[in-house]
Amino acid sequence: MHTVWKGTISMGLVTIPVKLYSAVEDKTIKFRQFHKDCLSPISYKKVASCDDDVTSDEIIKVFETPNGRVVEITEAELNKLKEEFELKTVSIIDFIKLSEIDPIYYDKTYYVGPDSGGAKAYALLSEILKKSKKIGLAKITIRSKQYLSAIRPYKNALILETLHFPDEIRTIETIPGGVPEISAVSDRELQAGMLLVEQLTTEFNPSNYTDTYRTALEQLISDKVQKNEFISTTAEEPSEQKNVVDLMSALQASIERTKDAAPPKKPRTTRKKATS
Repeated sequence: MHTVWKGTISMGLVTIPVKLYSAVEDKTIKFRQFHKDCLSPISYKKVASCDDDVTSDEIIKVFETPNGRVVEITEAELNKLKEEFELKTVSIIDFIKLSEIDPIYYDKTYYVGPDSGGAKAYALLSEILKKSKKIGLAKITIRSKQYLSAIRPYKNALILETLHFPDEIRTIETIPGGVPEISAVSDRELQAGMLLVEQLTTEFNPSNYTDTYRTALEQLISDKVQKNEFISTTAEEPSEQKNVVDLMSALQASIERTKDAAPPKKPRTTRKKATS
C-alpha cells in the first residue's frame, strides 16, 4: 500500500509518528484513445496560440482574475509557501462528536498507520477516542493543499478523513430554480411517503450494494478478450522481442490462436504450429 503522507499526530505533548494510506480505491475503468486509421495512441502536445511547440521551461503559472487579468506566480514563491505551511505535524485542535459533522463536508478517507516508535501512543489515542466517543479535529497539508481533517477510530485502527472548509461548500441559494416550499406537499402525500420509508427501512449492509455498471463493463471487456477480439496496433513490439521478454505468454497465445483452426493432417505439422 502506497504511503500518501508521513509525519506525526500531536495531541498536547503526545506525539505519534504515523503514515497515511488511501483507504479507498478508484475502480473506474479507464480507456485510452487511439487513432482510428493507424491504431496508434493519441498523444497531447503543449502548443501556444502562436502555434509554436512549447517546452516545460517556457511555461509559467498564472492566476486569472474574474476580469480576465493575470498575475504570475513563480515556483520560488510557491516553494516558500510550501515550506511555511507543509508541516509534517497534525496538531489536534479540538475534540468533537462525529454526529456534529454533516456528510457534505467529507472529502477523502485515509488509513492512519503507526510509524517507527509510535505503536503505543497510536494505541492510546485510538482507545481514548473510542472511550470518549469523540473525534479529533485537525489541519493537514497533503500535496500542496491544506485540509481540515477528522481523526477517528475505525475497528482496531485510526482513520483520517479530510474535510472541506466552510467556504468551499456552496450555499443552497445557488441551486438553479430554488428549493420548493414544504407547503407544496399535502398531509396525505406526506403520510404515504412516510409509510413507504418505513416499509423499505433496513439495516445498512455495505456488501448488498455493488457497482452494476462497472461489473457489466468488466464482463463486456472479458467477453471480447475471451473471443480474441484484439486489434493490431502500431504500439506493439516486434514479435521477436516479445518472445525474449515473455516466452510463455507468446507460446500460450499461439496455442489459443490455433484452437479454432482446423486440425492438420500430420501430427508433426501440428507441433510446429503450436510452437511458432
